[in-house]
Amino acid sequence: MTTPQATLDVERRPLIAEPITAEAFLPFGRLIEPTEDMVPAGAIDAALDLSGGAPRFYIMRLDYRGYDVNGITRHGDVTQVLASVGGKSWLLCVAPPVGDGDKPDPEAIRAFVIPGDVAVLLYRGSWHAGPYFHDAEMKFFNLELIDTNVVDHFTVNLGRTFGYNFKVIDPAKS
Repeated sequence: MTTPQATLDVERRPLIAEPITAEAFLPFGRLIEPTEDMVPAGAIDAALDLSGGAPRFYIMRLDYRGYDVNGITRHGDVTQVLASVGGKSWLLCVAPPVGDGDKPDPEAIRAFVIPGDVAVLLYRGSWHAGPYFHDAEMKFFNLELIDTNVVDHFTVNLGRTFGYNFKVIDPAKS
């Protein structure tokens, strides 16, 4: 989930992160919130699609890399689930899925603050950038396919494509 390098002379627009809600996140995916044990499978389980290959569940370790959003990525063949390890909140930028090979609508990119006890399920093709966080390092649970980052990883450089990048603003940390 790396982000391409920023172009030095590209405008950087602020993107204010909003608290995540199931309704606000629905164009991009679903929230996986704490539930009681033994609750039957439901809409979240039906939305999860790992049918394109062998699943990979791992703990992804990331170093702090600031809040510059220079690129945005999509995986067209799989849903992806992300959650923080250790219960810390984090941020994610997203845009709705579009047809294969198409570019995201930069005006549709939104940033969300995700509580540490909530995971997100990204729909197939949902654009995403991040995770972003405040600590020097964070770990994330990641569920995708074993070869997602090799064969199903399409990134658009925002500055080269649209002439501007974003800087995520977390109102809670401003």
